[in-house]
Amino acid sequence: MGKSTLGLSYGLTLSEALIAPAMPSTTARAGGVFLPIIKSLSLSAGSKPGDPSKKKLGSYLVQSQFQWSFLTAAAQNLLCLKLAEELGVVISNPWISWFKAASLPAIVSLLATPLILYKLYPPETKDTPDAPAMAAKKLDIMGPVTKMNGDALGVPSVVAAMLGLSILLLLGVLDWDDCLSEKSAWDTLAWFAVLVGMAGQLTNLGIVSWMSNCVATSLQSLSLSWPAAFGVLQASYFLIHYLFASQTGHVGALYSAFLAMHLAAGVPGVLAALALAYNTNLFGALTHYSSGQAAVYFGAGYIDLPDVFKFGFLMALVNAVIWGVVGTFWWKFLGLY
Repeated sequence: MGKSTLGLSYGLTLSEALIAPAMPSTTARAGGVFLPIIKSLSLSAGSKPGDPSKKKLGSYLVQSQFQWSFLTAAAQNLLCLKLAEELGVVISNPWISWFKAASLPAIVSLLATPLILYKLYPPETKDTPDAPAMAAKKLDIMGPVTKMNGDALGVPSVVAAMLGLSILLLLGVLDWDDCLSEKSAWDTLAWFAVLVGMAGQLTNLGIVSWMSNCVATSLQSLSLSWPAAFGVLQASYFLIHYLFASQTGHVGALYSAFLAMHLAAGVPGVLAALALAYNTNLFGALTHYSSGQAAVYFGAGYIDLPDVFKFGFLMALVNAVIWGVVGTFWWKFLGLY
């Protein structure tokens, strides 16, 4: 599939879909697997970050992978199910139910995303005959996946990673200049250090709860039918993510409140719980700070900030249409409402 740029994009998205069940962190997949491969392929095609040549290949591949990756397994999904249970919405056979309800609209999104971006954000290089060989070479350089035994010893993975880095620095394998040269990592850290803190303060100061109460009051005054209330609440839940720098943080702050509002409006419980959870994944590519993988891909230097917001919003509209139309008929067929 990698002999053309479009085929290469589809190959990367399908690969992530296959890897996701065994590696359920979008950030880990982005930073540890797919971004290194994309950067290697881009550099081999003469497409450099922070340079006009980025338009050759890298910008498109990063944007396409960024806009798709959020639809696969993610850490906040389990939290959504747990919070739904606390409100009395129990989803039987959760893995199978989640997969069945998401499968058809997700497949349509997978097929549509690379093609739509290929038209709206076209790469200058259309053919990549050497890409399969370069990808294989990069995987050989990376070597096999290694295990960390920290969890077995009661040491969290973050602590184990920091200890490993400290040992490498102490023994002279790496020096501080090596660490400073990883600009994308520092960029990601800076964005999250500030923006996650700001998002937390919005919650602590009551801004988020105030907005939720305003939405609930407006719905009550309008006396909407449950399908109309469902649409308004889902759109509100989605757009509020412009104020958040974490999908998990968004779920923790608002998922229960919005699910409760759905139930009060008469929306079927399982439909409301799953739709909110799917939206939590869909807004992962809304901005450069909307998720962990967003900061990773933006920090690579291949996409400009205005393009992140522009195409984040455009693809949000595209996915809203796909999931709103395809999902409506599919969920009716499955008996969710």
